[in-house]
Amino acid sequence: MKTVSFKTLGCRLNQYETDALVTRFHQAGYRVVDYSSPADVTVINTCTVTNQSDQKSRNTINYAARNNPDKLLVVTGCMANNHREQLEANEKITYVVDNERKSHIVSLVDAHFKGEVVHPESYPGNVFGFETVDQSLHTRTSIKIQDGCDNFCTYCIVPTVRGRAVSRPPQEIRENIRRVVDNGFKEIVITGVNIGRYHFEAYNLERLIEKIVEIPGDFRVRISSLEPDGFGPDFHKVFQHPKMAPHLHLCIQSGSDPVLIKMRRMYTVSSFLNIIENFRKALPDFNFTTDVIVGFPGETDQDFAATTRVVTEARFSHIHTFRFSRRKGTRADRMQEQVIEQVKSERGEVIRHISEQNRLRYMNEMVGKNERVLIEKVDQKGVARGYGEHYLPVRFPTPVRIKNSFQDVRLGEVIQDDPPIMNGNLKI
Repeated sequence: MKTVSFKTLGCRLNQYETDALVTRFHQAGYRVVDYSSPADVTVINTCTVTNQSDQKSRNTINYAARNNPDKLLVVTGCMANNHREQLEANEKITYVVDNERKSHIVSLVDAHFKGEVVHPESYPGNVFGFETVDQSLHTRTSIKIQDGCDNFCTYCIVPTVRGRAVSRPPQEIRENIRRVVDNGFKEIVITGVNIGRYHFEAYNLERLIEKIVEIPGDFRVRISSLEPDGFGPDFHKVFQHPKMAPHLHLCIQSGSDPVLIKMRRMYTVSSFLNIIENFRKALPDFNFTTDVIVGFPGETDQDFAATTRVVTEARFSHIHTFRFSRRKGTRADRMQEQVIEQVKSERGEVIRHISEQNRLRYMNEMVGKNERVLIEKVDQKGVARGYGEHYLPVRFPTPVRIKNSFQDVRLGEVIQDDPPIMNGNLKI
């Protein structure tokens, strides 16, 4: 039995596609081993959204080549689309597979071991050609409903490496979810590149979710990173269904309207805050997390001060902070008034501090409330850890040592660990 290992960088969509590949390799008779262990095949699913992402991907590739010399090394993901020629020139990499043909990696590897000479581009492109996940590297599993993006934000190369927006047929999505629920998964994460723009015939995102939660079974649905446009004013109503996790990672990027215009974002600060207000009127404890880019070209001290006010006012429990990264081929790379790295770093630290304060405040507000926690692991002392529906990390003593099971927990004190976690007790 040949062995295969995986390393995934970047977004949840990459994680989903890796999990689908894990399932396919397992079905094909391969044994999945830890990435740090020697393996006959190593698959690296790369990210290229920033310069730092590129460097992490290169470091990962170099580590894999050293750890598994003379073994099969497959590089895929967005860096394979963005830097194909550079990667193909690396003699340590056996195959470079773009996103469109990622689902064919198992067939490519099988052909290689049979002595066949096959180029990745000989396979047809199909961004939805992945198997239903039954073997995963995670407790929860993702369902891909959409790929690509038509927004063309001035800083972003995703439309270049992922292509134009395309939506998956709803009947395929529903059938995929039925199968993963049958396979025992309790949390389904809806993912894609720009899922707010999902549209297939008469279905938009709201209608799709309404059909998803009708599927029988004991599971919950979480939505991954979402742009604040493309959905209607009543979107919050779908989260009133008990299967919907009351949490959204809603990307604001900046709290300054002039910067949002330069970024070519499709909303204003006030329209963004209106979305949050509508949600919290209906669901007061709803948890919002977000992305912020600091140091965008032309971002003044006043622009940054506006961002700090907005992210504090919006009470995001976590802020994923990015320093602006110049990407060749984007409009922002050609803009004047580039911000120096020292200023970006200083502003990033300010946002991270606000994020930490917001997180502790939100967690303390949830003390004494009930949370349905999905157990991810149980240690030898019988202490379980997992995440509640509001995406809060919780630990609690339990006689139930079953991973991937739901438990109702009363939330207690906040433990200021790194990161913070909430103590809890089983609800009686």
